[in-house]
Amino acid sequence: MVDGYSPASPVEGYDRVAASAILAGLAFPGLFPADGAVCVEFLGGPRRLGYRLTPLVPEPGSHLTAAQRRYLDSFMRPCPASLVTTATHRVTWDDSDGIPNIAHAGPSLLGPVVPIVAREATLALWRALAADEGLAARAARLDDHARQVLAATTTDTEPIEIFRIGVEATARTLVQHAYLAHQTPYRTPAGFARGLRDSGIFGVVASTWYWELQASTFRRGMIPVSFVADPGGTVRYPAHVVATLRAMKDATITQAHAVMARATSEEGLSTAQAVQKYHHELDLIAKQYALLPEGEQPRCLGQMTHTIRGQRFSVQPGVVSAYVETFAALLDRVEITELPGAAEEEITDAEQRTFHVPDMNCKHCRATITGLLDSLGSPVGEIDPVSKRIVAGFATVAARERAFDAIRDAGYTVVPPAAS
Repeated sequence: MVDGYSPASPVEGYDRVAASAILAGLAFPGLFPADGAVCVEFLGGPRRLGYRLTPLVPEPGSHLTAAQRRYLDSFMRPCPASLVTTATHRVTWDDSDGIPNIAHAGPSLLGPVVPIVAREATLALWRALAADEGLAARAARLDDHARQVLAATTTDTEPIEIFRIGVEATARTLVQHAYLAHQTPYRTPAGFARGLRDSGIFGVVASTWYWELQASTFRRGMIPVSFVADPGGTVRYPAHVVATLRAMKDATITQAHAVMARATSEEGLSTAQAVQKYHHELDLIAKQYALLPEGEQPRCLGQMTHTIRGQRFSVQPGVVSAYVETFAALLDRVEITELPGAAEEEITDAEQRTFHVPDMNCKHCRATITGLLDSLGSPVGEIDPVSKRIVAGFATVAARERAFDAIRDAGYTVVPPAAS
């Protein structure tokens, strides 16, 4: 236990088992049809989606980009660089709802079809959740105690939003592991998705990864695992990969406890105030890990098994099955075509060189963004941390888009200039 901080009695209502039971009770007997396939009306009709590919450029002497190396050095200890596979290309496209998306693909040959169709599968399952009137009614009937448990234990406290995020995390698992498809016996997108499901990889991610690792590595097009193919046609993580993932999770929990110990002793904050500051305001720790009792390993809420009406039930397996079959069904409905790269159109309007970064908060942020822009040949003219406004020397539209992608890779949000 860290001196001065005891997470054994953190905040009123924090209870991971109880939170899991509440979600399982809402989802029982399953969020989606028992056969694992979402209803056809939520798949949508045939559609054509255009995408653009941009190569990821590694640092000299490395297989990682600058953004990937910085994240590895700062947040992934003790993961060695040799364990990390990087995607080869950034994929940008507008989904069928007209929402811009950024993901990654390669070095396997499955290509951009996986992230693009994975996004369509996510939208289909979100539509199914939104249309489930029974689920909405059950969520509305939750009593005050159940809501207090969810508020104290989870980051996203509304049950349906938690389920939506679970679907999205399933999509991330599929997309990231597609970088490694060449290490598996699966040669088609549908075969790959079903192979991961049958191998239990979605469950392994839920139990051995931690949330921020998945979200942050996904944004940067990297994955810190490898596969071993078994004779029976399934795949698994080798033992050293599992050990490294657990070590990274332990380091994250230890860091969260250390921050809380300092906040509740040196800063004199209550546990709730410390969570508000370091999780909600500064986004430096995971609330779930900061409040975890010493020595307890966190379990995925969707993976815990509960007895409901005499049946053993957990949420995640049904979500994974529905997701994989929805993804496979959409492969025949979604046609993807590569679009030309961003035009090398010259920028002459000063307003088209102005943009905002809402999460630029400190001198470190300013130095990081300035360094990125300088390295790409688009030096900063003005940078204001109060208004979050930046003016850079973009010569062309393509140069601007490359710079925006690099800033996003570093973990920041970019609000581009309005179209002229």
